[in-house]
Amino acid sequence: MSSHDDQQRQKRQSLLLLAYCAFAVATCFGALYPKDLWLQHSPTVVAVAAMIWCIRRTHISHTSFVMVLAFWCLHAVGARYIYSFVPYDDWVNHFFGVTISSVFGFHRNHYDRLVHFCFGLLFAFPIREVLERTRVVEGFWSRYFAFEFVVATSALYELAEWLVAIIFAPDWADRYLGQQGDIWDAQKDMALATCGAVMALLATNRLVIRRAETHSN
Repeated sequence: MSSHDDQQRQKRQSLLLLAYCAFAVATCFGALYPKDLWLQHSPTVVAVAAMIWCIRRTHISHTSFVMVLAFWCLHAVGARYIYSFVPYDDWVNHFFGVTISSVFGFHRNHYDRLVHFCFGLLFAFPIREVLERTRVVEGFWSRYFAFEFVVATSALYELAEWLVAIIFAPDWADRYLGQQGDIWDAQKDMALATCGAVMALLATNRLVIRRAETHSN
């Protein structure tokens, strides 16, 4: 990539990052539980700083960049409603006259499940790309460590979430954690993230094989 192309990439991605930040701030207005909001968004600050580094240092592709921002947008919506109260049934009912919960027989709000699944689905490919572009590992090992990153990060997030809740929010820990009465909530969240990562990496592996076949022909 030429210096000019890299500058153009950095410019476009910086603008997209600014747009995301504006979106995240906008979702904070009128939040149902302002006390929970800062706890939900504390990882966002660290993530944005990490993305600024990636823009400047790793030559991250637009595909990976958009995938990461898409996940963050899902998180911003979840943070606004502290996940347990995201009104997706109301939104779907407004447009289609039916609710997701009634169709699938859901008895809890599953927005948090969706976001954990999307973490694995949307982060595995960018992590693999960063590992390869920084030449930490390549080939099979980049996919393996991308998978391990998703699994380990999911587990660490659940532990960190639990510690934050009992230290800073013991009176409303259940609401912050979004368990909704499910004692296996953390395990299910980690399992969904793992499934998302497996799906993403299988698709990535298929693309790599197709590219190799194309070049060989």
